[in-house]
Amino acid sequence: MLKTKIAVLVSGGGTNLQALIDAESGGILQSGHIALVVSNVRGAYALERAEGAGIETLTLRKRDLGGQEGFEKALQEALESRGIQLIVLAGFMSILSADFTRRWPERIINVHPALIPSFCGKGFYGLHVHEAALAYGVKVTGATVHYVNEVPDGGRIIAQRAVYVEDGDTPESLQQRVMREAEWIILPRAAEQVSKEIMEGKK
Repeated sequence: MLKTKIAVLVSGGGTNLQALIDAESGGILQSGHIALVVSNVRGAYALERAEGAGIETLTLRKRDLGGQEGFEKALQEALESRGIQLIVLAGFMSILSADFTRRWPERIINVHPALIPSFCGKGFYGLHVHEAALAYGVKVTGATVHYVNEVPDGGRIIAQRAVYVEDGDTPESLQQRVMREAEWIILPRAAEQVSKEIMEGKK
């Protein structure tokens, strides 16, 4: 069966990448195949996870490519040459330009560690999101998978899952629980959903 070719963009440890790898091997991600993992950080542990799973890896750094434009040109070429059809941002700590996202309408998805429209947009990434949620005093947070467009965290929502905030939570404990109870569950499901739509010609 032909499958949607997926590239996963990473910057760090790759826990969401691991969830996708596990989902593919476990049959949750059936309509898509992770064909490439691209990191913008040399030596990111996510690359080791990918290599361990037999997935091709590539490191592209802005500083080596003359900035954002050079980075996106090299990325576009890498994706096109491998026939990539879907991009998944999994802890990718770089904003893609409007020029780039326009070329991939509803073909880029991202997981965000909050219930959009809360705690999202510029500056809300990583632990900052959970710090803000705790500072505000919300009782429920969670994660969102959405399409990526020119507005940070502004694309159409695909899936959300709620997580209760517990007494005594720290940003770190909340981050871990949101990953375990939300991100690692909804990202693979969303990747499957979009991969299936691409495969069936609905996108």
